[in-house]
Amino acid sequence: MNAASFPILITGAGQRVGLYCTERLLDAQQPVIISYRQERESIAHLRERGAIALQADFSDEAGILAFIDQLKGHCSGLRAIVHNASQWLAETPGEEVDVFRQLFTVHMLAPYLINLHCSDLLLQSEQADIVHVSDDVVRKGSANRPAYCASKAGLESLTLSFAARLAPRIKVNTIAPALLMFNEDDDEAYRTKALAKSALGIEPGPQAFYQSLRYVLDTPYITGTTLTLNGGRHLK
Repeated sequence: MNAASFPILITGAGQRVGLYCTERLLDAQQPVIISYRQERESIAHLRERGAIALQADFSDEAGILAFIDQLKGHCSGLRAIVHNASQWLAETPGEEVDVFRQLFTVHMLAPYLINLHCSDLLLQSEQADIVHVSDDVVRKGSANRPAYCASKAGLESLTLSFAARLAPRIKVNTIAPALLMFNEDDDEAYRTKALAKSALGIEPGPQAFYQSLRYVLDTPYITGTTLTLNGGRHLK
């Protein structure tokens, strides 16, 4: 069946980059299934536009497996899986183990289990992709959030393993963005400091990620690769 006939799954699509990509895919008449953690106005809006929205709890194995069962009840095949669900947690003293476990589960265990159990759905499509969303911080590590950084690094390692395992039918790649868009409450001092970290010094917006996603999905000769989207931070 034609690849466009099957939906693209985007996890964690209720806000920011995930929401933007879902909107653009729907604009292109591409069916989309999203996962979300909590109800938002954006979720209702995406449903109105035709997206299938499935509530999911990726905090433990049972929740992940329940989501997979739910997903399989809504589709017979998938064009792509975009593992966008993420958490940005700091290791509060006394809670380090819980934070590490939670980040590992969301950033590594959920993609691992979904890839394992949903590769059969991807194989129904003529073109098939898995896209892991990592973070540019993996490149140098993080003194402030080592658990976050380690879990995203593990996700990039899963890219290599699944790319080898699922070739040649399914391409598996990573997109690793740095700053894409500020939050509304970010003050001017923070914005200036953050922009100075990259050679290009701009806030590119979520469209930069969508362009990268389209490149990964549309290019037939790329797998097992991490696409860095950092405005030249490695040059500073």
